[in-house]
Amino acid sequence: MKIRPKENRRRFIQTMTLGAALFTTRGLFAQTLTQTPSLTEGPFYPDRMPLDTDNDLLIINDSITPAVGEITQLAGRLLTSAGEPVRNAFIEIWQVDAKASYLHSGGRGPAGPDTNFQGYGRFLTGSRGEYYFRTVKPVPYTLGGAFRAPHIHFAISQNGRRVLTTQVHVRGHEANDRDSVLRGIRDPQLRETVLADFVPLPGSRIGELTAKFDIVMGRTAEESEGAVRGGISRPERGNRGRR
Repeated sequence: MKIRPKENRRRFIQTMTLGAALFTTRGLFAQTLTQTPSLTEGPFYPDRMPLDTDNDLLIINDSITPAVGEITQLAGRLLTSAGEPVRNAFIEIWQVDAKASYLHSGGRGPAGPDTNFQGYGRFLTGSRGEYYFRTVKPVPYTLGGAFRAPHIHFAISQNGRRVLTTQVHVRGHEANDRDSVLRGIRDPQLRETVLADFVPLPGSRIGELTAKFDIVMGRTAEESEGAVRGGISRPERGNRGRR
């Protein structure tokens, strides 16, 4: 059965509503949480933003043609090391499409880009630190002579200042042992914080996946009550590696 893009968006919103229940459980963070390590931004942060920058990367504006790939509902929380939610923070993600191309002029795979994939999205965390994206499961690639296992880039900005850049990888993927970024995390406990299970979404009739990735920050910019101050900010040049 074919699901139209508008129906997909409706199901996405419904999933978001149901998923919010995961973020209301009390007593989960009695101990200090392990901070998510900072990982390289890489060279392929979009050099030109898409026309659409929302949190649904499968549909660009009002297009009727969705991106190809394994549809994934990606959600989690942004937290302090004490387990407190971080609200009003911008979370950005960017990744390759199912054809191994970034939304970047220098990050095109041999097969060329999927022009229906947004490639980049952003979300403002809610009162419980929650965020949601609908995207595709990342794939391995080799660009510029560098091999990478499947991953999604994350950047967190608060009050107009970039406070964390990291990545999430597919737990158990066979290519992980070849990935130089993952190998660079020597501590197994830290490595676990950037791995997520991509598993079938219960009840999905189109084979969707779900992945949960909580991000723990070691420090946050001072936040005022009420209106959000500032916005998304780029890091200094030194945080951009060749990956």
